[in-house]
Amino acid sequence: MQIIDVFNGDADGICGLVQLRRSDPQTAQLITGIKRDINLLKRVDATAGDHINVLDISFEKNATDVQRLLDLGAVIDYFDHHKTGELFSHPKLNTFIDLASDTCTSLIIDDQLKGKYRAWALTAAFGDNLTSRANKMGLESGFSPTELEQLKQLGIVLNYNGYGADLADLFFDPADLFLKCVQFDSPFDFLQQDLDTFNTLAQGYQQDMSLAEEAICLHKTKDVAVIQLPDKKWARRVSGVFSNDLANRHPERAHAILTQKTGGYLVSVRAPLNNKIGADKLVSQFPTGGGRAAAAGINLLPEASLAAFIDKFTSQFSKE
Repeated sequence: MQIIDVFNGDADGICGLVQLRRSDPQTAQLITGIKRDINLLKRVDATAGDHINVLDISFEKNATDVQRLLDLGAVIDYFDHHKTGELFSHPKLNTFIDLASDTCTSLIIDDQLKGKYRAWALTAAFGDNLTSRANKMGLESGFSPTELEQLKQLGIVLNYNGYGADLADLFFDPADLFLKCVQFDSPFDFLQQDLDTFNTLAQGYQQDMSLAEEAICLHKTKDVAVIQLPDKKWARRVSGVFSNDLANRHPERAHAILTQKTGGYLVSVRAPLNNKIGADKLVSQFPTGGGRAAAAGINLLPEASLAAFIDKFTSQFSKE
């Protein structure tokens, strides 16, 4: 029997798996990728009795491969908070899925583990821009404001590292970043003993965010803003965290970040923080769209569809 851990390459996927593996240390095959690489189960080969843990990738996008692996006799534990499509039951499938807009995969795992590694869960929640809930949970759990700020900064840069068109755009392969983090019960220990990794990400984040501030605004009203970034490594890395930053600065406004790529755009959408719904509905109207009510994306928006996207985006989030 082999154990296979399949996880999204962002803060939520990494921190979720850190919690599982600190609680239950196992030698496992790791399957991950860039944040947008969510069809990860296609890469899994399994046999009867294998145990597969899936973290932070959409059930809807992987349902065919879930069924394939179950048919082969594998056991699957599925932890997620994204759109599910039609869930099905199976004696070898265990689902831990919550679609609430104020949760993430790491918080779901934190609940299962009764808060045993809460600091890692809070790090992920900050990375997923669940700032209000993370602060509230953190204060209730006894963390100081200074400690929570440390977790917030770590969560942001772990999340930032997951964005890119391919692994070459990233500072660290998410599998390697997980292996660095999983050595420690607490993110504070990680920050103390592997500060070089944090500093590499933090410096890259600051440089990329400075460049993003000069981006072109294609369309803006009081309710929406559409920003265009160039086809550059820094732009691909920063697209998601820049979306989160804009959402935090303008909580009443929806944001779309369009990063140029061959044939069109990579799109990152954030619903307004004060009304975190509609992002998934919007992107589902486009072939490569997917995500959550609060945050979603389109892997390739053709150039010919740009005007239609802006119209639909504006219609989705305009209050009048």
